[in-house]
Amino acid sequence: MGEQPTTAADAGSREDPRKVRSRARLLDAATALLVKGGTEAVTIDAVTRAAKVARATLYRHFDSGTELLAAAFGRLVPPVAAEPEGGDLREQLVSLLTAQAKLIEEAPMQLTAMCWLGMGPGLGDHPDHSDRPELRSLRRHIAEQYRLPFDRIFAGTPARELLGDMDRELALAQLVGPIVFTRLATLPPLGPDACERIVDDFLRARSAAQ
Repeated sequence: MGEQPTTAADAGSREDPRKVRSRARLLDAATALLVKGGTEAVTIDAVTRAAKVARATLYRHFDSGTELLAAAFGRLVPPVAAEPEGGDLREQLVSLLTAQAKLIEEAPMQLTAMCWLGMGPGLGDHPDHSDRPELRSLRRHIAEQYRLPFDRIFAGTPARELLGDMDRELALAQLVGPIVFTRLATLPPLGPDACERIVDDFLRARSAAQ
């Protein structure tokens, strides 16, 4: 009989357990440093020292400190907000924005800033980074966190009929921007009532523009 095709599960099961352990130790160390001291604390020397792993071993897992930092941030990305079920456009936006506000408030400050500011220099869509899985994975997490739930609502018939064609990035900034600003400015978090007012102001302004 011919050889059976190799599956991802088969490949994963044959991965060297020492390699798995060393990668986990590096990520544990990088994540702990990130939470405690911010991005400046996540240096190659600090991570290898905390993980008790050689620099050569780190570079077998990550091509650069930027990729290691992206992997550490990836561990801190909160779960994607659940899409609201049922209700009209206003109810869906209020429900989603309230859930987003809770996730943003619970996320580490460094992660909130990085997500909102496009992940800063070195973590953007530079062509040299297009083939790096950690960077692609982080951007995908962030897109799912902030954009996709809103995009799905805006793509629906009720939103298209009421709001027409619009700049979705601008709409996202108008809706989520106040939540993020409040977090970055260390102001008291905005609760459900504030989220309702933000949505109402957004819908009123968009309807007036039609």
